[in-house]
Amino acid sequence: MAVTQTLRQRFEPFSAIDRATMAYVAIVTVAVLWSYSGDVLPGAGWLLVAHGLLLALVLMAPRAREEGPLGRFLADWYPMLLLGGLYAEIGVLTLDAGLQNDWWIQRLETSVFGSEVSYRWIREMPSPALSWVLHACYLSYYGILYASPLGLWITGRKDAARDTILGVMLTFYICYVIFLCFPVAGPRYAFDLANNPATHVTPARWAQWLLDHGDSWGAAFPSSHVAASVVATGMAVRYWRPLGMALLPVTIGLVLAVVYGQFHYAVDAVCGLVLAAAMLVGLQWWRAVAPVPAEDASVVGGVLETSR
Repeated sequence: MAVTQTLRQRFEPFSAIDRATMAYVAIVTVAVLWSYSGDVLPGAGWLLVAHGLLLALVLMAPRAREEGPLGRFLADWYPMLLLGGLYAEIGVLTLDAGLQNDWWIQRLETSVFGSEVSYRWIREMPSPALSWVLHACYLSYYGILYASPLGLWITGRKDAARDTILGVMLTFYICYVIFLCFPVAGPRYAFDLANNPATHVTPARWAQWLLDHGDSWGAAFPSSHVAASVVATGMAVRYWRPLGMALLPVTIGLVLAVVYGQFHYAVDAVCGLVLAAAMLVGLQWWRAVAPVPAEDASVVGGVLETSR
């Protein structure tokens, strides 16, 4: 009992996102050490240094929240600001995974949909107009992720923004752990890329260029693009409906685009939707049972009055 109370007191200054980040750093550090022990991961020492720096940020966060508006912003937003690096690390850790797990996902794809949707759709419907719209939505991915919490933050809904950051980052952490345990390369690597009028439109070419220069191998199942963007939009709908409704059509387009553009298997997208739904329900339950912070008096029962 005394040990439990001591641990609770030590973790009490840390927010939910701090604790989630500490847990994620611990899991990924084990993965790095496991890979490093087999001498198959060049530069593993630098990854461990990066983990140490991230842990230092987590440990500094409670103090930073007491140092004024800038400190509070950085202490609450640091996981979102480091998102690119966290995603890139997954590609390093799963680089030697090959395509061995794609076979299982391809079998599931054909069992559920009757064929390889991600391979056939853009080839059987090579519409430049459809491709332009869907790939533009796909390129809006980071805009969706950041517009939701930032819109809430700058309009004074800071507790809602923190909830959104927590939801988005928990979704990423779950996806990233799955990627480490079950890496899937995805249809972009398993099949030849399409070459037709739909792939020649500017947004499609930009999307391929971005993936050529910034994709992480083995990060296909479930689709973190789908899961995180749906969570971000769902939280915006919950807390500030006008913002959420503005993001909703773009998010729907992104969900379709990851399959149409041959970035993800259709089951990747479906599993991303399932994860997002579970996360939104779980966060709603957590907010209902957790004490409401005093800073944002407009939050009632986990839903902002201004969202009505």
